[in-house]
Amino acid sequence: MDTDAGKCGMARLGFFLLLLVLWRSGDGCPASCSCSISRIACIDSVPGIEDFPFLTLDDMENITEIYIANQNRVSDINDNSLKYYINLRNLTVIKSGLTFVTPDAFFNNTRLQYVNLRDNNLSTLSWKTFQNLNTSYTLLLSGNPLACVCGNLWIKLRLQEDPDGQDLKCIDDSGVGRSLMEITPPDCVFPQVEVTPSIVTMMKGSDVKAVCQASATRPPDLWRLDAVMLSTSYEIDVSELESGLSLSGLSPEDNGKEIFCSAENVVGQTEASLKLNVLCKEPSFTYSKVLWLPRKGGIMPPVYDDISPPGSPIPPLDDSVAVYVVVGIAGVALTGCVLMVVILKYGRNSKFGMKGSSSVISNDDDSASPLHHVSNGNNTPSSSEMGPDAVVIGMTKIPVIENPQYFRNSGGMLKSDTFVQHIKRHNIVLKRELGEGAFGKVFLAECYNLTTEQEKILVAVKTLKEASESGRADFYREAELLTNLQHEHIVTFYGVCVESDPLIMVFEYMKHGDLNKFLRAHGPDAVLMADGQHSLMVELTQSQMLHIAQQIAAGMVYLASQHFVHRDLATRNCLVGENLLVKIGDFGMSRDVYSTDYYRVGGHTMLPIRWMPPESIMYRRFTTESDVWSLGVVLWEIFTYGKQPWYQLSNNEVIECITQGRVLQRPRTCPKEVYDLTLGCWQREPYMRLNIKEIHSLLQSLAKASPVYLDILG
Repeated sequence: MDTDAGKCGMARLGFFLLLLVLWRSGDGCPASCSCSISRIACIDSVPGIEDFPFLTLDDMENITEIYIANQNRVSDINDNSLKYYINLRNLTVIKSGLTFVTPDAFFNNTRLQYVNLRDNNLSTLSWKTFQNLNTSYTLLLSGNPLACVCGNLWIKLRLQEDPDGQDLKCIDDSGVGRSLMEITPPDCVFPQVEVTPSIVTMMKGSDVKAVCQASATRPPDLWRLDAVMLSTSYEIDVSELESGLSLSGLSPEDNGKEIFCSAENVVGQTEASLKLNVLCKEPSFTYSKVLWLPRKGGIMPPVYDDISPPGSPIPPLDDSVAVYVVVGIAGVALTGCVLMVVILKYGRNSKFGMKGSSSVISNDDDSASPLHHVSNGNNTPSSSEMGPDAVVIGMTKIPVIENPQYFRNSGGMLKSDTFVQHIKRHNIVLKRELGEGAFGKVFLAECYNLTTEQEKILVAVKTLKEASESGRADFYREAELLTNLQHEHIVTFYGVCVESDPLIMVFEYMKHGDLNKFLRAHGPDAVLMADGQHSLMVELTQSQMLHIAQQIAAGMVYLASQHFVHRDLATRNCLVGENLLVKIGDFGMSRDVYSTDYYRVGGHTMLPIRWMPPESIMYRRFTTESDVWSLGVVLWEIFTYGKQPWYQLSNNEVIECITQGRVLQRPRTCPKEVYDLTLGCWQREPYMRLNIKEIHSLLQSLAKASPVYLDILG
């Protein structure tokens, strides 16, 4: 056995060293630069560089950050300079000899969101350079000798949209420096454009004539028809400050399409549109009979959805039809009642051996507390301990075995000198509700006299819904457990308030909420997650993702050192504070808010199967090694901007995949070194998985090699 353990340790060490070897600099990295998997930094002026480094294509695609300083021979950025850095997010070129940036310099860098060109020799800069970028990009230009000319007026207009922005200066014709916000060059205005008509509703085969008129610009001849791909034939007629569009024989295939006309000058670009509504037949007016409604003393007259022309007669509803309608509705209602009775009586016991739905949360959830102490005894389940619940994997019904440590009371394992701080209720002022779980509600609150440094601080307050005797015992036990957990990457527990109901726990307040929502709000799909509100949040870079990952790993190293198993490690159970500070913590809300992440077994237990290894799914065995598996899934979540693992599969399909040895695929933004690490977390045999300290060490090394801009997140 010792020999096998030694071989296992050597295998893990060898795997770890292999990962370190794979983490290397690009082959084409200049002497004045340092190159990591996601960042290039060129600071040394000797020997210096003349152009942006040219690495292998794969290496350039992985770069998200370029930092250049003190390079006097870097004079321009053109269309070839950054052509292959397609995932570039942050670009800094400061204190260098930059004098010109071409209009198409960032054509291939659509993900660029931070551009710092301070302290160079730029006199003019075109708005066209940035037209392919997201409108929320950051641009820093102070320290450049900008000219007070019309071509730089767009910078002034951009500054007006950001009142807290830079105070830029420009140099006029006499060589005097002036505030850019004060200049108004003659005959220099933003272009205006108007399309008449803006909406056309016509029968198919009709002809349409639209006119696009512009001011303060050349003729607006930019009808963008190639992007629309019209089936209707068209002609464009351009005259002075006017462009006509003639459509001949409108095609039904063009119904709903929008044609844009744009106008531009040196100050900027604007556009207007023509929307096509192509009808296939003449519109007709109709009415619809709805229902004869019973009422006391007879039958109510029919109700109509009437959109017929004024004065049009409403035909009467035949009595026999009314009777059929009423009888039909009664039949449907009776059928529904019968189905409801059947579901209530038999729905809890599924013929597939699974009970309940993953989207339903019970109030007596056994797994309400996220952290459990590990017993030193041997708790491997045997066949004699198998309970009645089971999961189906393929055609095989596998018994689900209750794991003693999963439900064990940990009160006997707490430190004998544990002291839980008691907070006076009058020192807690609730501000607003943050969420609700099976246990109760969580509020944002102000807490007075909690620390000597501040009179009051913001805290998160967790309330206990039901103060039964067993509920109170669990409350005090959890409070003692949390008091013993003190680490910079574990959410701080301040104390309790038990003067009266409801019982209250007081936690550190983390400004940006749970990590899963934070990742989604700072990812490529942020607009889809914004609930209709415009979002100006910046997309996370690879460096920032590594920074997040190593903080979570640091917290897990601490929990392992305290012999605690989390059992529910996921981004939804991590919280984000200021300056991208991430901590592990769970207020118990995630089982309600993220109900689809859990799988119900036996009516009581909620299992996060998408984050669980095979031994936890089949035998309910939770150990530090099972937390390592979950950490690998968390890394996958981070580099997919918060996607649900196996999001395309049902819970049953996920169970089948995991138990058959399949793993999640490498995310597009995930470096190979990090994905290799996740594979080390997903070894089927627990003893073959990477050690949590090894994982943290590697993530820390990768994060240090790729410094992160913390200020852009606030």
